[in-house]
Amino acid sequence: KSSGAVPATTLLAIIGLWFLISVPLCFIGSFFGFRKPKIEHPVRTNQIPCLWEVIWGNKVYYLFGFAALVFVILTITCSEVTILLCYFHLCAEDYHWSWRAFLTSGASGLYIFIYSIMYFATRLQITSLTSTVIYFGWSGVMSLMFFVLTGTIGYFACLAFIRRIFMSIKVD
Repeated sequence: KSSGAVPATTLLAIIGLWFLISVPLCFIGSFFGFRKPKIEHPVRTNQIPCLWEVIWGNKVYYLFGFAALVFVILTITCSEVTILLCYFHLCAEDYHWSWRAFLTSGASGLYIFIYSIMYFATRLQITSLTSTVIYFGWSGVMSLMFFVLTGTIGYFACLAFIRRIFMSIKVD
């Protein structure tokens, strides 16, 4: 009796169309496609190395190692800065550390967005409104993702630090 319900006959018709039209056409198309000769280009093409072949082949691609090293350095830096500022706040008897730890470490996402604004103003030659909206939309999304990533790193580092501090305190 629901207005959103699909009748069984309609569902069977869709499944029938899929099995009787779509699946046979897929196999017929692949049969004729594999029988065609390869496309010959009129010029010699350069074999551009693809990342997928590098990943699954026996070749070394150093970017992943550098990216992992940069991520480790980012994690250590976010953790140390957040722990240090959290320690200063705890010394001042300010126990509201959780959001402050997240925002302290996540502020680097704001820096990235400010840099994208400066890059847009000084380097890019974008004049259309659509391209500008797309650029700032994606820059905002990337900055927000980086904000959440670094904020989470800082929060969990500060949480581990505070737990470690309170585990070492002896209460009589």
